[in-house]
Amino acid sequence: VGDALSDITAATLAGALRAAVQGTWGDELPTRFAVIGLGRFGGHELSYGSDADVLFVHEPRAGADEHQASRAAFAVANELRRLLQPPTVDPPLLIDADLRPEGKSGPLVRTLASYAAYYRRWSLAWESQALLRAEPVAGDPGLGARFIELIDPLRYPAEGLGEDAIREIRRLKARMESERLPRGADRATHTKLGRGGLSDVEWTVQLLQMRHGAAEPGLRTTRTRRALAAAHHAGLISGDDAQTLDNAWVLAARVRNTVMLVRGRPGDTFPTDSRELAAVAHYLGYAPGHVGEMLDDYRRTTRRARTVTERLFYGYQS
Repeated sequence: VGDALSDITAATLAGALRAAVQGTWGDELPTRFAVIGLGRFGGHELSYGSDADVLFVHEPRAGADEHQASRAAFAVANELRRLLQPPTVDPPLLIDADLRPEGKSGPLVRTLASYAAYYRRWSLAWESQALLRAEPVAGDPGLGARFIELIDPLRYPAEGLGEDAIREIRRLKARMESERLPRGADRATHTKLGRGGLSDVEWTVQLLQMRHGAAEPGLRTTRTRRALAAAHHAGLISGDDAQTLDNAWVLAARVRNTVMLVRGRPGDTFPTDSRELAAVAHYLGYAPGHVGEMLDDYRRTTRRARTVTERLFYGYQS
């Protein structure tokens, strides 16, 4: 599902980008423009109802006025978002650019040189981690490739990660677990932030990527399961641990998509309504009357994944 949704989203973005450029600037912008996918979009792991996390980058053409080029890039980015959000027979595609440098307070679009200057001076550990899923999805392919060349040393540092950086990433993860889990949510069954859910698996894999990606080419991928398989192939994680994490990630992703199909809106927890919960069980292949078995299977699978996360990510000794 994630691959298909990401491909559809990329194609939709590319079409909207062409319309935005032609509608305002004719045949050629005064600047090259590229859209970089991030998060589940860049990782080809979108679920039903996901936003598309992106960065916008541009590079003025030779001889172009830089101020005019920046105005053009900003106008195209805004027009691109506008084109994708009006009500249609299909749901709107929400473009989220909040992972850009300085977040909402930073410029919506930056030049490649501006990204280079920011990352060189101000980049934080979480920003380098977010760039693990950066992948060009639309616009000028040459500019997209140069952006990737720029960020590769950040997301796959040649010297690996120092102890201070590892502690900071662990601290951020622990803080997210304590602060972002919705009040009243069951930590054992929350598919994104709960015990052994998507976040546990992804952060564990991403730490391996940042520590060893420079030395292990297979880890240099935006896709969680592909990176997990590469880590096992490189001897960085045992076959049993890799399988445990993979099983939990796939199950949590399936539950998340199924809840969306059943309820018609995104959700990270199992429904409390008995009919909806039975429908989720049906979608997941359980016979009528086996809702309890489904929940037990989920808790058991994710509990095992949490044990691996505590050992490989947090460094706890069993």
